[in-house]
Amino acid sequence: MPPDDPADRLDALIATELDRPAPPRVAAFARSLAEAHGDSVLGVLFYGSCRRHFDGEGLLDFYIVYDRHHRFHGNRWHALLNALLPPNVTMAAHDGLHAKVASLSLDQFARAMRPGSIDTTMWARFTQPASLLEARDGEARDEITACIRQAILTATGWARAFSPAAAAPAGIWQRLFAHTYAAELRPERGNRPSEVYDAAPTWFDALLAASPSAASPHGWAWRRSGGKVLNVLRLAKAAFTFEGGADYVAWKLERHAGVRLELDAWQRRHPLLAGPAVLWRLWRGGVFSASRRSGRRDQSAAET
Repeated sequence: MPPDDPADRLDALIATELDRPAPPRVAAFARSLAEAHGDSVLGVLFYGSCRRHFDGEGLLDFYIVYDRHHRFHGNRWHALLNALLPPNVTMAAHDGLHAKVASLSLDQFARAMRPGSIDTTMWARFTQPASLLEARDGEARDEITACIRQAILTATGWARAFSPAAAAPAGIWQRLFAHTYAAELRPERGNRPSEVYDAAPTWFDALLAASPSAASPHGWAWRRSGGKVLNVLRLAKAAFTFEGGADYVAWKLERHAGVRLELDAWQRRHPLLAGPAVLWRLWRGGVFSASRRSGRRDQSAAET
């Protein structure tokens, strides 16, 4: 029998998803990531499209949450970059699988989930179902769970702020994701906010029912502006900090916007120098304005 108290229902929902097992090869991949960094790793989260539909072919998505920068990275340069602009993103492979691996400290993870965070990316991502495949111990599990809970409370607070009280859950969530994608300067093709909701409608509806109503947050204009800057900086950092980073950025653009970006050898060797001209070319080509139009279409559809 489900708990009567909304807070208990929310905790039960979160625990059920975090405990959801992954296919054995994915679980082994997560274990290898944790073992590579020893007990600095507090937990490994698995999320995204491959969690929903694993076929062994797609790019997996992992988030590693760790205790301290230097203990996890070893390399002072990487530790400094992650301290200044989390998360660090790398590519990894294991047993024929490939993954995008993001990493950041527990303190950074917790701050990104709070309503006052200017960065919408993290709490929007972890409002969606995720599995905690590795946890150092019970305390680490509880701390990561508390972060996920706060992400959901932040998301539902903003979701209600963007929608009339009588709106249907589908419309509420679609409006929220249309706003967060626009704030990320993240080009998307099709009706992505609708797809996110449609992938787990029971989950999202239950979150609204179990999350308490709170005072409406404010200051979205700051988040819309600041989020764009943050995500441009993150893309630049990704292109610069790991081998194949420029190709990763090009792949990400093609995957989300359907735009193929051809890079020459010089652009691959000097992504930061090439970046401004490439961004300008994409802007002139309407990639980012297309993302905003897509978001407006989703929001309009949700209102009808």
